Amino acid sequence: MIAGDHGRIKNPNSCWTESRGFYLFYFIFVTVFHLILLSLPFITTSMAWTITNLAHNISHFYFLHIIKGTPWISTDEGKHIRETHWEQIDDGAQWSRQRKILFSIPIILFLLTSLYTKNNEMHFITNFISLIFVLLPKLPSFHHRRLFDINKY
Repeated sequence: MIAGDHGRIKNPNSCWTESRGFYLFYFIFVTVFHLILLSLPFITTSMAWTITNLAHNISHFYFLHIIKGTPWISTDEGKHIRETHWEQIDDGAQWSRQRKILFSIPIILFLLTSLYTKNNEMHFITNFISLIFVLLPKLPSFHHRRLFDINKY
């Protein structure tokens, strides 16, 4: 499948967050995942919030900062083959509306998790470390930079 619509969209990875219903799907998916965890009798509320936060941050990190290139044959002639999905959002424009939203979602989830775990020390440390790992690659100073050359190619 060749991506693009006769030159209008050369890379579909650059605008997928603007599609209709994306954030509604995102919110519903995270909420349903959390409710499933809460329905399990052997998982406490604190543990459910921590698992939700960790699963969200791990998937956020994997899908936005590990996967590179485009999933379709694009018309950009390989321009984005070494860019992560985060670097391709809004054609690399820093602090765009979409990036601000995707940057703030892990922070909001961390704050909710801290509230419902009552700032338990182990939960807080675990969630804070995962928050740092998911937010650092989103900063503009890490744009097109790889820490310790991890995921360079």
